[in-house]
Amino acid sequence: MMKSLRMTGLALLACMSTAALAETIESAPLNEVWLNGGFYTHHFQRDKDLNGANGGLGAEWRFSTVASATVGRFYNSDRAYSNYVGVYYQPWKIGPVRVGAVVGAFDGYPKMRNGGWFPAAIPTLSYEYERVGVNIGIIPSYKDRLYGGISVQLKLKAF
Repeated sequence: MMKSLRMTGLALLACMSTAALAETIESAPLNEVWLNGGFYTHHFQRDKDLNGANGGLGAEWRFSTVASATVGRFYNSDRAYSNYVGVYYQPWKIGPVRVGAVVGAFDGYPKMRNGGWFPAAIPTLSYEYERVGVNIGIIPSYKDRLYGGISVQLKLKAF
């Protein structure tokens, strides 16, 4: 548990340090829709036999250079289906990489509110090039209810 907390803390510190070195993105309207097939997660707690192949279907509507809305469904680390809804806010960049967080809600984790909805804030890096992109989330652990890790989400621009 302590190792997981340390890993999460170091990852969050790295993300915050990165944001401190980043330049601010000027907010401007956009209209892009991205589709994804879920996530792949490398969990901090390797001894828990968690599912790292979190396949699913999701969408992201980038309505601004600094923000986008997201919604989807995936097969989670506890081998149950989860739904999510949220908003990415990424007001900084380092080169072509956006830096910020996604704030939203998830359900489907049996040990967290009996599988019901709960709020979450996940530090996130995003890179997009023409019609392909990737989101990298640093997921913090929460007691024995949610298991943290580094989550990678590949995405394709629909339009």
